[in-house]
Amino acid sequence: MLKDKTNVMRVLDQKKIAYSHYAYDNMTTNAGEVAKGLSTDPQYLYKTLVTVGKSKEHYVFMVPAENELDLKKAAKAVGEKSIDMIPQKELLPLTGYIHGGCSPIGMKKQFTTVIHNNAQNAQIIFFSGGRVGCQVSLSPVDLEKVIHLKYADITKDT
Repeated sequence: MLKDKTNVMRVLDQKKIAYSHYAYDNMTTNAGEVAKGLSTDPQYLYKTLVTVGKSKEHYVFMVPAENELDLKKAAKAVGEKSIDMIPQKELLPLTGYIHGGCSPIGMKKQFTTVIHNNAQNAQIIFFSGGRVGCQVSLSPVDLEKVIHLKYADITKDT
């Protein structure tokens, strides 16, 4: 259990959205191990990635943690010619989050957010609770009550 709430939890509480939160060994960075610790299938554990388009607009993508973001598919999903990952040093000033603790909820500014298609039919998804070693889980339907989500196929084909 966490001693203090993260910004993500405060936002969810304020909007009266039901969620669960989990703390895990923050030395664990392997998605499979984190998913196992949460007793969930890795396809429902999402990482939050921040990108910048050719237009200089920023976008957030949520992909299953064991998958890679396909930059071409991602650009197409947001109507950009191309997108790139932002440099890690820009993450904190832009979002308020550090690498490994970035959540789509509670960023300094709300960016267009695209989540992989497989979340559409999921009962529960897991993603960063806004701190390294912290995850929250809730339904995608409830996540849509907090941030506007667009669903798209945005991962590299395996």
